[in-house]
Amino acid sequence: MLVFHGSHLGLVIKTGFVTGIISLTEGIAVGRTFAALKDYRVDGNKEMMAIGLMNIVGSFTSCYVTTGAFSRSAVNHNAGAKTAVSNIVMSITVMVTLLFLMPLFEYTPNLVLGAIIVTAVIGLVDVPAAINIWRTDKFDFVVMLTAFFGVLFISVQEGLAIAVGVSIFKILLQVTRPRTVVLGSIPGSDIYRNLHHYKDAVEVPGFFIISIEAPINFANSMYLNERILRWVEEYEEKENAKKHSINIQYVILDMSAVSGIDTTGVTLIKELKKAIEKKGRELVLVNPLGEIIEKLQRAAETRDFMRPENLYLTVGEAVTSLSSSMKIHPPTTYDEEAQAAVPHPN
Repeated sequence: MLVFHGSHLGLVIKTGFVTGIISLTEGIAVGRTFAALKDYRVDGNKEMMAIGLMNIVGSFTSCYVTTGAFSRSAVNHNAGAKTAVSNIVMSITVMVTLLFLMPLFEYTPNLVLGAIIVTAVIGLVDVPAAINIWRTDKFDFVVMLTAFFGVLFISVQEGLAIAVGVSIFKILLQVTRPRTVVLGSIPGSDIYRNLHHYKDAVEVPGFFIISIEAPINFANSMYLNERILRWVEEYEEKENAKKHSINIQYVILDMSAVSGIDTTGVTLIKELKKAIEKKGRELVLVNPLGEIIEKLQRAAETRDFMRPENLYLTVGEAVTSLSSSMKIHPPTTYDEEAQAAVPHPN
C-alpha cells in the first residue's frame, strides 16, 4: 500500500529528485563519451526514457537506483563488448557472483578492485581534448576540471552535480550579460563589423552603431539599458574632446541576432528611445525579426518604431539613407572663435 504522508515524505521527494537528476546526467554523459569513441549518435530523449522506465520497473522489486555507470561501462568497453547483449551477459554474471561466488571475493582488497577500474578508465582520459577545450573556452575548461576533480576526490554523483551547477551558472551569466558590440564600417563597402575584432573597421561620424547578439528579456533588459546608455555617453565625451568632430545624431540598434523579445524587452526599447531623444538623438532599429516587429506593433508605446525612418533592413542602408538628411554641425573650437572675433582690415 502506498502512503503519501508521513515525516519522511519530504526527504523522500528531495532525495528522489536529486538522485533522478544525477542519474540522468551521469547516464547521458557516459553515453556521449562512448558515442564519441565509437562514432555513433546518442538520443538524449531515448536515454532518459530508458533510464526512467528501468527505474520504474526496478522500484517494484526494491531495486537499487540504476543509471549508466561510468566505471562499469568502461570495464565493459575494454572487455570488447559490441552490442547491448553484453549487458545481459554482465547482469547474469553479476547475479551468479552475488548468489554463489561472494565467499571467494570476501578477502579481496579494495585496492585490487580499484586497480581494475582505474585500468579500465585510464584509456578514456583524452589530454589533447582537454588542451583543445582550454584553447577554445576557458570557462568550459573550468567546468571540465570541476567534473574531473569532483569525481576523482568526492564521487561520481557529487562531481557531476557540481559540474552541472557550474554549467548552469555559466548559462545564467550568458543570459544576464548578453554580448553587445560596437560596429564600424569596413572602408569601401557597406559591411559593418565589430570595431574590436576588425582593425580596418572605422567609426561613422554622426552615428553610434550597436549590435545585440542575444534575446532581450527580463533577465538582461536592465543590463542592456545601462550598458547602451553608458556607451553612448562615453562615445559623446570622446567625440567632444576631438577637434572638428561630429556629434551623434543617430543611435542605430542592429537586432539581426536578437531571436526573441518579451514584454520587458519591449519596455527597454521604449525607455532607450525616450532617453536617447532627451539628448536630441534618434533611435533606429535594424533588421528586427518578424516576431519582434509584431510585438512592437501591438505595444502602443512603441508604435512609433513602425515609421519608415526608424526601421531598416541593414546597417548600411540605414547609414546611407539617414546621412542624406543628417544635419552636420562640427563643433567650433576656441581658436576658431577667437580668430573670428579679430577684426580684419578692409
